[in-house]
Amino acid sequence: MAPFHLNFDPLKEPIGFIKVLEWIFAIFAFATCGGYTGSTIIETACKNKTLTPTNGTLTAVFSYPFRLHKSHLKLDPSPYCNYTESGTLYGDYSSSAEFFVSIAVFAFLYSMGALVYYIGYFNSYRNSKKPPIVDFGFTVLFTFMWLVSSSAWAKGLADVKIAAAGKTIMTQVEGCKILMTCTEKSATSFAKLNVSVVFGFLNLILWGGNSWFIYKETSFHAEPQLTQEIPENAPPQPAGGM
Repeated sequence: MAPFHLNFDPLKEPIGFIKVLEWIFAIFAFATCGGYTGSTIIETACKNKTLTPTNGTLTAVFSYPFRLHKSHLKLDPSPYCNYTESGTLYGDYSSSAEFFVSIAVFAFLYSMGALVYYIGYFNSYRNSKKPPIVDFGFTVLFTFMWLVSSSAWAKGLADVKIAAAGKTIMTQVEGCKILMTCTEKSATSFAKLNVSVVFGFLNLILWGGNSWFIYKETSFHAEPQLTQEIPENAPPQPAGGM
């Protein structure tokens, strides 16, 4: 391998510039999903007005990786209105969330490693057959993984929104059916998670587009060599020189 030589010119070319965008967008993808914490607060009113206090709250707190069946509902005060059992949310959506974040982290690491190689060994990259082919293979692989993980997480997020909605929680809490009147007071916005899905599909577009530019660096895209055609009736060339 040629010695390390710092050269930022590759960043001015499509494969280098897009690789920088892939690195940045991967950070936003796993940060917006992996760092999320939300809650749903339900206001309760005891139907039996002789019991005190007459008002309370039921709070559900959930976060990445969205194992909602482990997110307990907190009743305050407790016991309240002769009701103590608060239960948990339902559903486990950790597989799609963790898969999405894992792909984002690996894409971040690969992009960073590829950028270092571009900046330090781009002459070797251009003059060798193997590095562009390996780069192209990983780029196509990540394009496919972004498609799968973003689609899976989009579906998982839709299910999380339903499971953590106030209406869904109220139908699952027995106290809201018999002892209390329950109304949704507040819920954390899912905008941050919506952004993570958007970044997932943006990464899909970036990696898919960059695969073409990397393909052009491989030997698969080498220009065909032109051969001189000899006419059929052309006289034979002399064997010796003049």
